[in-house]
Amino acid sequence: MTHKLTAALLTSLLLAACSPTSEPTEPSQPQELRGLWIDAFGPGIKTSAEIDSLVSTAKAMKVNVLFAQIGRRGDCYCNNAAMPRTDDPAVPAEFDPLADLITKAHAQGIQVHAWIITTAIWNSTTPPSDPAHAFNAHGLGTTGRDNWLMVKNDGTTRGGNDWLLDPGHPDAAEYIRNMYVSVVNNYDVDGIQFDRVRYTDFNPVGGPSTWGYNLTALERYRAETGATGTPLPEDAGWSAWRMQQVTNLVRETALAVKAVKPDVSVNAATITYGAGPASQAEWLESRPYTEVLQDWVTWVKEGYLDVNVMMNYKRDFVADQALWYDQWNQFAASLKPEAPEVHQVSGTAIYLNDQASTVSQINKARLAGLSGWAGYSYRTPDKDVNAGTRTKEEVLPELTARLSGAGGPFEREAHWNRPSAAKLRAVSGQVTVASGPLGGRVVRLLDESGQEVARTQTDGQGRYGFMRLPLGVVQIEVDGVTGLKVTPPSGKVTLLSPTALP
Repeated sequence: MTHKLTAALLTSLLLAACSPTSEPTEPSQPQELRGLWIDAFGPGIKTSAEIDSLVSTAKAMKVNVLFAQIGRRGDCYCNNAAMPRTDDPAVPAEFDPLADLITKAHAQGIQVHAWIITTAIWNSTTPPSDPAHAFNAHGLGTTGRDNWLMVKNDGTTRGGNDWLLDPGHPDAAEYIRNMYVSVVNNYDVDGIQFDRVRYTDFNPVGGPSTWGYNLTALERYRAETGATGTPLPEDAGWSAWRMQQVTNLVRETALAVKAVKPDVSVNAATITYGAGPASQAEWLESRPYTEVLQDWVTWVKEGYLDVNVMMNYKRDFVADQALWYDQWNQFAASLKPEAPEVHQVSGTAIYLNDQASTVSQINKARLAGLSGWAGYSYRTPDKDVNAGTRTKEEVLPELTARLSGAGGPFEREAHWNRPSAAKLRAVSGQVTVASGPLGGRVVRLLDESGQEVARTQTDGQGRYGFMRLPLGVVQIEVDGVTGLKVTPPSGKVTLLSPTALP
């Protein structure tokens, strides 16, 4: 016997199936992340009037999270951060876009996550006006350790239009970490989002990555591994080392952010190039892993992220891409048993799709059992706007009606919670050395019986850490040197005493 479901009932069942159970909500208001990316390459958050319009649209669309781009290239659409205020004539003098957005979005029950491009710092042949800008202090014209630029194996220092910071340079990684921490220190953001936290593109399809040849990074690699000469891009040890530097950066930033505010969400916009893997073994051959050295599966499994927002940018009306979209959703969902506290979200390219396709992709993400959806972007809400044949002002009301109107996927309101501070249990430490490198030291997390629970490596500053520890006593072992047993309390990042190594 065949039964027909109404659109409203189908929506209700889909929401119930995909709602995380970690935080209780009212029966009438399911838990689902509904995100909208607000890029800063056009209007959106640059004036008070733009922010009024944005928040009004998000409220009508029943979006509950705004991923707002406050950092484009080494700058900030804010007045109080480690990076200088963006020099954008569209922003009125003294106006603080981030502060204004937080005030207005929070008044409507909408979260604000500070989205920052992690590695890109400049893209113009005219240098930044602020002498303190990272590109002026550590870009072209600087030498030795003062130069932080990502370098290609052929000596190129520009990826497309951008100059970028090398995650393998310890001072560049420290600067990136402090960008995010300064925003969390000074603003009531609900989350931070890494974007382009990886080595850059412009590589052979499928890899290897040809970037990471900053001289200081190369010196670190040789010192930490004993390698000699300049490695080839396809060198397995070199690729693993570079990938670890990106992972270290994510881990240390997450720990530093949580040390300031334990309930701030740490999330990343992650790469999903090409077809999706069917297993974690296939993940090791995927394009994100081999081509740009972004191991976001480890970030999920180790709990460095609260939310993994895949940039699952596929056209729903192209058969191959529709298949790839489903494959990535299914792969993300398969990680839940190992990382039940990390939410998986499918971020879609609404700018590449028509509005019906956007609705279709929201429903597909739900059917895969994911925790939510995000659309890129508010400025280009469908393919017609992207092509220049219609305007955002024409399309946004139509898209809003499709999403939150009668029968739409967002017809019912949904709530999204910040991470529970009470569930946080983490440790952060650092090593000192009498000789040899600070980075690359193997760190093992042991339980009370001495069994290994997790392992990682120190970064270029000698830092290490573990998120979401098991209950009870734990012990840290660094390069075979076992430290004191500790019982870290819940609700905070416990800072450990430095470990002295010979």
